Amino acid sequence: MDIAKILVKTAEKFPKKPAVIFKGQSISFLELKNKSFQLANSFGKLGIKKGDKVAIYLPQWPEYVISYLAFFSLGATVVPLDFLLTIDELVSCLAHSETKLLVACSKEGLSFDELKKKVPTLKNVVLAKEKKEGFFNLEELIEDGTPQPPGVEIKDEDYAVIMYTSGSTGRPKGVIKTYRNIEGSTMAMVPTVNLDDKDVTICCLPFSHDGGFIYILANIYYGATFIIMERFVPVEFLKNIQDYKATFFWLVPSMYYALLHIKEFEKFDLTSITRVVVFGAPSSPVLLRRFHQYCPNSAFLNGWGMTETMGPTIVLPMGSDNLASIGKPMPWVEVKIVDDNDKELPRGSVGELTVKSWIVMAGYYKDPQLTAEVMRNGWLYTGDLAKIDDNGFVYIMGRKKEMIKVGGQLVFAPEVEEALHKHPKVAEAAVIGVEDKLRGEVPKAFIALKPGQQVLEEEMRSFAKEHLAHFKVPHYYEFCENLPKNRSGKVDKELLRSKV
Repeated sequence: MDIAKILVKTAEKFPKKPAVIFKGQSISFLELKNKSFQLANSFGKLGIKKGDKVAIYLPQWPEYVISYLAFFSLGATVVPLDFLLTIDELVSCLAHSETKLLVACSKEGLSFDELKKKVPTLKNVVLAKEKKEGFFNLEELIEDGTPQPPGVEIKDEDYAVIMYTSGSTGRPKGVIKTYRNIEGSTMAMVPTVNLDDKDVTICCLPFSHDGGFIYILANIYYGATFIIMERFVPVEFLKNIQDYKATFFWLVPSMYYALLHIKEFEKFDLTSITRVVVFGAPSSPVLLRRFHQYCPNSAFLNGWGMTETMGPTIVLPMGSDNLASIGKPMPWVEVKIVDDNDKELPRGSVGELTVKSWIVMAGYYKDPQLTAEVMRNGWLYTGDLAKIDDNGFVYIMGRKKEMIKVGGQLVFAPEVEEALHKHPKVAEAAVIGVEDKLRGEVPKAFIALKPGQQVLEEEMRSFAKEHLAHFKVPHYYEFCENLPKNRSGKVDKELLRSKV
């Protein structure tokens, strides 16, 4: 996927059309192309060349997008980092990836001089929206550069991105995506959601994660406009839909739940929305259908992907109402369900979901052992438990580590969560397995109630018994104001487990 050629083509077709809107200010496709090439050529003068590792550590700003596109135009390998990473996590990722240049901005506790000392490969730091002696300024580099394409030849097998799925200082896990891999996202936009230049999308997912990254690729490829939100604020999200007549977006389940529980939800005009997709975690069909009531002109799609595959990988076909399923694989994706001995299981059986396709990552950066553990005989072992029905629809049952073994019976946490979500006073629920001397494990539920609501534990237990087999009913209940979330918007179950 040659990003520079795509930028040229789209800018020629839609020169004055807004490519990006941020806080009411827009950047046209022509301006986006010029700024990206100007920055790329200035980076080139700083010694950045094809294959170099370069990182971005910024808030959700247009500068993040421009930096991405500039680096891609040079054929560099981008290391996109979440601005919420701690300083130790930042150092860990930069050192592990052998980053040569970093685009960043100041943050409390962050010393760029110290950073350069701790990361020997880091030669230059470019600061956005600020000037500091001894460091380059992003805006000046854009101003000083020329708007011609750098003219670098991009090959399919060249590394485009190293995306860290964990910033832990113990063992960073960098997923390598090639320029061929990232093309999968743009290709998938037609058979799944028919994205085109008439669309207006809203991005509040981090650019350091697949969810946000796909917005950039899809919108420049098809000439759609996308609105950037620095962070997800439910009321502002709905206001953007109304003000800009947004047509399409994708979010993770917890964000839908947050939108539904806004008191002013019904006051917003959401009739412009034509397609809505939920990705990133098992979702509640009940809540999605409730959301759909307020977007009567929209098609709702469930889907699945992971950092190790370039999503969307599996998506519900347009027109299907089977929201319990994540859909069917893309035409270029093979899937199968296997047991613990790698034997393929028959339809309807629950086992590990494996994926085979050219969109699967090239591996984990500098970690052949971990790569070999998850990629075997051409298949990626996802760690997700799933089943496929007779019509080819795939259903995610949960992560392998989320499977709870209750006295020899298997309980899947998402199934229990779905039942709890049906309670009219429940805003959100998460279920984990906890140790039990008699049964080995039992389910424990963490429940966030809707504002102003109160529920006794016995009431929840009785409700669960009406919707679940006895061995699936949570033994313990903990009520909390909100469930903890990680940066990608998923419920942080590791944090919940640490509290048990």
